[in-house]
Amino acid sequence: MKFSSFAIAAVAIAASTVNGFSAPKFAVRQQTSLMMSTAVDAETKTALATAANEARGIAMDSIAAAHSGHMGLPLGAAEIGAVLYGSQMTYNPKDPTWINRDRFILSAGHGSMFLYSWLNLAGFDLPMEEVMRFRQHHSMTPGHPEFPSSEHNTPGIECTTGPLGQGVANAVGMAASEKMAAAVYNTDEHKIFDHHIFALAGDGCFQEGVSAEAAAFAAHEKLDNLIILYDANEVTLDKMAEYTQSEDILKRYEAYGWEVFEIDGHDLDAVEETIAKAKANNNGKPKFIKCNTIIGKGMEETEGTNAAHGEAGVPYVDKAKKNIGLPEGEKWYVSEGTRDFFAEVQKKNQATYDAWQSTFSAWKEANPALAKQLQEGVDDYTMPAADMIKEIAKQGTDAEATRVSGFKIIQDIAKLVPYYISGSADLHGSTRNYINDGGNFGSGFDKTYSGKNLYFGIREHAMGSIMNGFAFHGLFKISGSTFLVFADYLRPTVRVAALSELNRVSYILTHDSIGVGEDGPTHQPVETVSGLRVIPNLDVYRPADAEETVAAMVSSVTRKEGPTALIFSRQNIDQNNDLDYMARREGALKGGYIAKKETGELDLIIIATGSEVPHALKAAADLPGARVVSMPCIEVFERQSAEYKEEILPSSCTKRIAMEAGVSNVWYKYASKVVGVDKFGMSAPGDIVMKEYGMTAENLAAEIASMN
Repeated sequence: MKFSSFAIAAVAIAASTVNGFSAPKFAVRQQTSLMMSTAVDAETKTALATAANEARGIAMDSIAAAHSGHMGLPLGAAEIGAVLYGSQMTYNPKDPTWINRDRFILSAGHGSMFLYSWLNLAGFDLPMEEVMRFRQHHSMTPGHPEFPSSEHNTPGIECTTGPLGQGVANAVGMAASEKMAAAVYNTDEHKIFDHHIFALAGDGCFQEGVSAEAAAFAAHEKLDNLIILYDANEVTLDKMAEYTQSEDILKRYEAYGWEVFEIDGHDLDAVEETIAKAKANNNGKPKFIKCNTIIGKGMEETEGTNAAHGEAGVPYVDKAKKNIGLPEGEKWYVSEGTRDFFAEVQKKNQATYDAWQSTFSAWKEANPALAKQLQEGVDDYTMPAADMIKEIAKQGTDAEATRVSGFKIIQDIAKLVPYYISGSADLHGSTRNYINDGGNFGSGFDKTYSGKNLYFGIREHAMGSIMNGFAFHGLFKISGSTFLVFADYLRPTVRVAALSELNRVSYILTHDSIGVGEDGPTHQPVETVSGLRVIPNLDVYRPADAEETVAAMVSSVTRKEGPTALIFSRQNIDQNNDLDYMARREGALKGGYIAKKETGELDLIIIATGSEVPHALKAAADLPGARVVSMPCIEVFERQSAEYKEEILPSSCTKRIAMEAGVSNVWYKYASKVVGVDKFGMSAPGDIVMKEYGMTAENLAAEIASMN
């Protein structure tokens, strides 16, 4: 292996310090259980130290060029990046979606130049020209990492991060997915899943509650394939971290059930040895490594202060680069030695990859049924929705809550999509999304890692992020449930799923309106459905009966562009038995359809959704010119052709009224009058609350009469 004379000299000069810098400003509490036995050899240490400094330089140059970005983390955590990409992680830049690669998540997504620098150095198809275009229009290097989608396709980005803490929870989801994949697909003869999940997170990530929820889940389910690296630089944006936090985070994570370590994050030996130990110790505990670092390290004017967090150091870039031994006047400098070093790293990784491919080929030959299921999971293959609705038997004709219909239909979905799994935030008994005979996921009690039902506990925010982690991992399709009114607890994760086009995720949200009844306004959503509808790229289905529920659930697993929210009722709803069951399914797949056609000349359109469709049908019964349109999903309806929308809602008929047991504003797009609920509910039996708020056929009929 060859290294440039500059690279060797740079490290030799720094031999008496920590990787070219003065000693850290903190005392390091080393865990006594950590036995130093895997120190890197001198040549590798030289290469890693050089790469760390050059990664710092790349980050400084890109942020300076953009006059925007966050310099503190890329400079402060450079040694961590060097060890991960230069030694401890297994990956293949030529096949960046290899299913058994180690995953790295930058939970502190604002430090994105850390990730872009290392992806370039490690050999991923992220050209330096794109690194130079950091934060520019249509570049491969957006301000925060974005999962490959129709907007961005940057190889090596494992998930979209930015909202602090969510990356930690995404990593928990990925670790759970890996455990599930190993349990489902590994055999005694062939092990095809055995990778690790790494996440780098900062103080802000651990102040956000979602990371605490997810950490408790990870420890409880013994996800020992998960390694969290805490960039402990003692700084937040406004102030030094001590201004807002004083807990001992190691004790907190130890109390959860994690194995914890504390090291100097600039000591290459310590970083290397601790990560190696964390990977090797399959003791049923996720690993938490507190890496004490100096934010903005190398930039003397701002390092170690909250000023180092953003781009305040831009004026000092040239001086800082000179201080760490980079050649003057050269931007985005990478030495020949560093390129040679990573070429050798990739030879090692390629050998591991090739050996795995041999094992994988033997596994596929020995397990053709499992291989087919796995390939379908990787490809996210499902039969088309129009075909899948025909595979599910006709539902009953009696009144039924759509949550109950959903319970029956999810059994069919789980058979038709073998890689489909589900979970609940401690509400399986109410949301009714349990997969019979699917087993329960996790460790202990009656749980196994192959179980298809996840028990998230009362942790909606973590549930949403863990679900996203499963989706980012790319092997399973997952739904999760809670009461609709608690959707706001997981709303930030729904937004990220929609932004990231995560079609592998769906949400089962029950108890959908003031019809919840006695639990009162704290549990009666009125604004929540419309609040979800305003999230771009989220389909929101509120079906009116069992057959529409079939279509809604089928759509949720066959959609390819993004996630779906399924809004189900607590109370029974009459079935529209006057219309053929397949016509209801096919119509619901289009988002809106004619539930009752006028018998005379069309002079009125009644639009309704969910539990209000039966009221609309009843109110229209004595009105020959009235058409009833059921619109379970506005988003899907809006994607239909102009011709279809005109067929359902002809522009010639301007007399229109809409009805939904929720806020009314969304429906004024389609109707001049809306019967809705624009105030919070009350505690009383559901039918009484519905009547009190005008959600009856009689009140709808009266409102129609007042339009004449």
